[in-house]
Amino acid sequence: MMKVVIAIDSFKGCISSVQANKAAAQGVLAAAPQAQVASVPVSDGGEGWLEAFQTAVGGQMIEVDAMDPMAHPIKAQYLIHDDTAVIEIARASGLTLLAPEERNALAATSFGTGMLVVDAVRRGCRRIIVGLGGSATSDCGLGMLRAIHKAFAPHGTWRDIRALDGVHFTIATDVSNPLCGPCGAARVFAPQKGASPVIVERIEERAVRFAATSARYFGYDRQYEKGAGAAGGLGYAFLQYMNAECRSGIDLLLDYAQFDALLSDASLVITGEGTADRQTLMGKLPWGILKKAKATGVPVALVAGQVADRQQLLQAGFSRVECINPPHLPLAQAMLPVVAMANVSATVRNMIL
Repeated sequence: MMKVVIAIDSFKGCISSVQANKAAAQGVLAAAPQAQVASVPVSDGGEGWLEAFQTAVGGQMIEVDAMDPMAHPIKAQYLIHDDTAVIEIARASGLTLLAPEERNALAATSFGTGMLVVDAVRRGCRRIIVGLGGSATSDCGLGMLRAIHKAFAPHGTWRDIRALDGVHFTIATDVSNPLCGPCGAARVFAPQKGASPVIVERIEERAVRFAATSARYFGYDRQYEKGAGAAGGLGYAFLQYMNAECRSGIDLLLDYAQFDALLSDASLVITGEGTADRQTLMGKLPWGILKKAKATGVPVALVAGQVADRQQLLQAGFSRVECINPPHLPLAQAMLPVVAMANVSATVRNMIL
């Protein structure tokens, strides 16, 4: 019997991973009604991180009072499973929480993410897994650190905080940028959050000062480590102040989902994303899926809303690379969820037949 494992990323601004997987499963079963289908919602640490983790391990969604990046009060959720908390920083510090005219990379704060961390620690969580994706902030995690300091040592120093003793932090990101410099958080990511060239340099100067002060305080400097530049330097705050471990978001999630076990008798893996091109091979989610499957010899087909660099993708190891959209389909129509799901389903059906 054919067994197909489906693990498609969200098509940003269009359909979620859950929706994409459901559409692909319908396509498989339309072509091969007796096929066994295993669906794994996936995320690399950004959009859909909580839902993917809850599908993989279960757990309870916790809703708490928090702040958005402009310090407006909001409700934000995170996941608790046993003594582990899973936080998606975009729930409190995400770009999608702000209208375009509200975006202010210099003023945006990660304080809300700190409020989620504080709540998880107070509930007794000893492991905290943080998905660093989709942030509106460029504050090097200063807002988050202030929230934690205010909660646990308002009249002391960071070293007076005892509540974090024995709490293990893992940050999930595929961003390898350092905190500062030409490839750092400010110069690479702040423009995506609305920062002008002048504001980018002010953010960079702030990051340089903060890293130097932190290095003197602790006697070590983690600003150059993988993940430090993620989420506007929020990754650096976790690394420097909480001694966090950095993991690839997709690798971490696939481990929790026991993806290797699903591959053991699989005939095909179907993955995908909104746009597939040479950047897919630079650590994006389908690349993580491909690496896992190649190790077991299972072919991997890639579907996407837009496809470029097809030959490079095939040479990297994808067995098929298919665009779900017919030629000349207007973008506005292609972005409609009902249209995208129908096109995913039809593409997969034709691929299986």
